[in-house]
Amino acid sequence: MSDTPFGFGLPPEEPENGDEGKKKDQESGGGQGPANPFGYGGFPGAGGPGADNPFAAMFGSMNPNDLGAAFQQLGQMLSYEGGPVNWDMAKQIARQTVSQGTSDGVKDASVGPAERTAVQEAVRLADLWLDDATSLPSGANTAVAWSRAEWVEATQPAWKELVDPVAERVGAAMGDVLPEEMQAMAGPLIGMMRSMGGAMFGTQIGQAVGVLAGEVFGSSDVGLPLGPAGKAALLPLNIESFGKDLGIPQEEVRLYLALREAAHQRLFAHVPWLRSHLFGAVEGYARGIKVDTAKLEDVVGQFDPQNPEELQNALQQGMFQPEDTPEQKAALARLETALALVEGWVDAVVHTAAKPRLTSADALRETLRRRRASGGPAEQTFATLIGLELRPRRLRDASRLWASLTDARGVDGRDALWAHPDMLPTASDLDDPDGFVHREQLDFSELDKMLGEAADGSGSGSGEKPNLKKDDDKGDDTE
Repeated sequence: MSDTPFGFGLPPEEPENGDEGKKKDQESGGGQGPANPFGYGGFPGAGGPGADNPFAAMFGSMNPNDLGAAFQQLGQMLSYEGGPVNWDMAKQIARQTVSQGTSDGVKDASVGPAERTAVQEAVRLADLWLDDATSLPSGANTAVAWSRAEWVEATQPAWKELVDPVAERVGAAMGDVLPEEMQAMAGPLIGMMRSMGGAMFGTQIGQAVGVLAGEVFGSSDVGLPLGPAGKAALLPLNIESFGKDLGIPQEEVRLYLALREAAHQRLFAHVPWLRSHLFGAVEGYARGIKVDTAKLEDVVGQFDPQNPEELQNALQQGMFQPEDTPEQKAALARLETALALVEGWVDAVVHTAAKPRLTSADALRETLRRRRASGGPAEQTFATLIGLELRPRRLRDASRLWASLTDARGVDGRDALWAHPDMLPTASDLDDPDGFVHREQLDFSELDKMLGEAADGSGSGSGEKPNLKKDDDKGDDTE
């Protein structure tokens, strides 16, 4: 065991290996101390002073002019006493990631007046087209054009709600893996590790959100309402980059994506239970995630303040294992089905609205389906951090079911299923869509009438039972 508590090394002016250490220090830091400006030594087996700086995303190139800011941010990181994720750091990293631009070299830019006008007109026209495709009225009070940085700011509250439950489990586990006899002695270390854990989660989430900001087209691309209620949002820069190589006029690409954004807004605005249902499904799944304590113990056992990238690498590799229990499997099926139903409904409704009006409707539909099914680097990062892939695995099945419902029951009959979560198709219904489509449904208007007459004492007394069955269209289904 090291002679120094918790593996902290000697100050940089007194290298542990004497003159040889001074020589190496001069070679690596130009006589100004070690290459790592924090001057901490390591646990046995941990990386040495020459290790890569894990805070490069925060601190830049670490030239002497950056050292003041570096020490200030290190102090903020170690003094953080908030929740399981350092969200201030997450936002800062996300904005810095956005400012670096995407892999194709496209940098973020402020939205100009012409782009704002184009977005507003596209959303307005999309809402007009959707009036014929769904019985749900418009859900967008305003239409806005966001830069990538503005998307980061607007969606952070939703990411906080999604990520905090899992991060909380990691934060608690970081203290629990130490033996009880050490926990009393290592109080400051545990606090520092939790602060570091919050910082590392914040760094990873910030990087993922920053990358995702360069991929998304609006506020609902992942099937969840990430932006403020009633605000349809599009990102003109990302739409332009997406449509550049498609061989489709930019106006059509923008309008098709406006249809998708406006359709999401209608659904989330007029199905009041849907948002809490989706976020509750994510949280329910997160409760069944268990931390790989063996991996965490290994990380904690070798924790080195000079090399916190070890903890960051552990987060990147994933420390979460879904419990193989019936409850966890049910939670996952419930979430995947809910995401598929939302995205499938949007896909079907948008196709109905776009097909007669846009020559590129089929091509754009297929392109976006494939893009949504495969996910991008940012979604893969969230899958590692949250232990969950936020994409609908059965999008095509759900879209076919909603289309069949439209043919069999009409637009009103299809959209009426959103009245209550118990009325929605289940995972087994996606396996047998025809069975669900032609299943007799309760006519709740007859039940309401019967209950109202009973309450008023105005029943006919004839003893006749109300007709609680809804007559299905028995005609052939051409789908």
